[in-house]
Amino acid sequence: MSIHENLLGGPPPTHLPDDPGPRELLAAGTAPADVAAKYPTSSLAWARLADDAFERGSVVESYAYARTGYHRGLDSLRRNGWKGHGPVPWEHEPNRGFLRALHALARAAGSIGEQEEYERCSQFLKDSSPTAAQTLG
Repeated sequence: MSIHENLLGGPPPTHLPDDPGPRELLAAGTAPADVAAKYPTSSLAWARLADDAFERGSVVESYAYARTGYHRGLDSLRRNGWKGHGPVPWEHEPNRGFLRALHALARAAGSIGEQEEYERCSQFLKDSSPTAAQTLG
């Protein structure tokens, strides 16, 4: 048995490949819109745009950015062997962009009264990474 094998017989954790470019640009203070324009597949850049929009009260804009990051993340997860369920560990830093976008989508959906989407995304986050759900609130 490998150290990463799920003891309950579920799918193995998905670990997205590292893409340090967007993370490094954001850490250096590059505007998230500029990072998303340069790296449009980066869930992290879209999640940062969603967070910034939410913080300034632009909830619908936050929802749109979060949905983009979420779908970019789903595309990446599928390309890397994810079959629609299973762990996406927060502890693996390249997964955090997707998890942050998923959290931002749940938050924005809840804020506009889209309860079903809020509940679905919140549960998806908990199922994917209990650590992310706890860390992101």
